[in-house]
Amino acid sequence: MADPSFDVVSKVDRQEVDNALNQASKELGTRFDFRGTGTAISWAGEEAVTIESETEERALAAVEVFKEKLIKRSISLKAFEADEPALSGKIYKVSGKILQGIASDKAKQIAKFIRDEGPKGVQAQIQGDQLRVSGKKKDQLQEVIALLKGKDFEIALQFTNYR
Repeated sequence: MADPSFDVVSKVDRQEVDNALNQASKELGTRFDFRGTGTAISWAGEEAVTIESETEERALAAVEVFKEKLIKRSISLKAFEADEPALSGKIYKVSGKILQGIASDKAKQIAKFIRDEGPKGVQAQIQGDQLRVSGKKKDQLQEVIALLKGKDFEIALQFTNYR
């Protein structure tokens, strides 16, 4: 039988993000402080979000509304990255993107951390945009998961395929 293993991934549920975006859009349309400011939020491609408003502070407030909705939908804020408001004509635009997958430099950093701090006999292999961690005992893998949860790698990590 193969050694026990699990995958370290950085993925978000697209449907949950879509729900959060729709809720934020609805709230921006009904809240008193956003009336008459032309504030809107929408998808700008597969993983990108655009927030538009007539004033810079309303654009920033709209970003906060979207972040609140992401939190309520249990999506880590590390999976969302927003730029500063940029003036485009008379409208302020904020571009944001949903971050998915583990970049190769982050994957190397995580693998090195597991090698240095983890229990002996645990290996981490980089497989595309995820990491496969395997070891002799399930207890060692649970120890690695606890180590990874305790350290901040500035990306949202999930643990899947635990066997």
